[in-house]
Amino acid sequence: MELDESKKDMPDLGDKKSYAGIPEADFVDDVDAYMSKSENEGSVDVVLRKLDENHSKYKFMEYNLVNKRRRLRDQIPDLENSLQMIEKLQIEKNNKKDLETQFVLSDQVYAKAVIAPTDKVCLWLGANVMLEYSLDDAQELLTKNVSTAKKTLKCIEHDLDFLRDQFTTTEVNMARVYNWDVKRRQAAKASA
Repeated sequence: MELDESKKDMPDLGDKKSYAGIPEADFVDDVDAYMSKSENEGSVDVVLRKLDENHSKYKFMEYNLVNKRRRLRDQIPDLENSLQMIEKLQIEKNNKKDLETQFVLSDQVYAKAVIAPTDKVCLWLGANVMLEYSLDDAQELLTKNVSTAKKTLKCIEHDLDFLRDQFTTTEVNMARVYNWDVKRRQAAKASA
């Protein structure tokens, strides 16, 4: 199990903006005005290509956020289980009797162990680093990491919702520009 010791302070989830710096897609209300801007003049294909490129970027961001969410959803139960074990060891540390338990070797494979009362544990910090902690310090660290992971998960969920709104806005913009071009061509054809 890896522990995240980041001290990133995350904002309140009340505002609508993204926490991961996802750019907001502007809704094209007036297509004529949008297409007459100097940056958009020229070809409809160029504008549609820009919008499609933004849409692809949003898809890439979604892929990364979904992977982060999946990793956090896997990590949180591991952290909570470790925290429960620390609490059990704290209860048993004053007991003179050895504690018989089972621990996970791999998925669905457990081994029996007899643990003498202890006031120290070793935790994986990641990057093949393990560190010994007192039970109190380990509990404090794990509690903080569970809290941080849950807060990060909420921010990722919020960003995914924000990203879905950007998908929709970009797709609607693409449809509006395309339809504007079709109408423009039909009007040119009818006048010719």
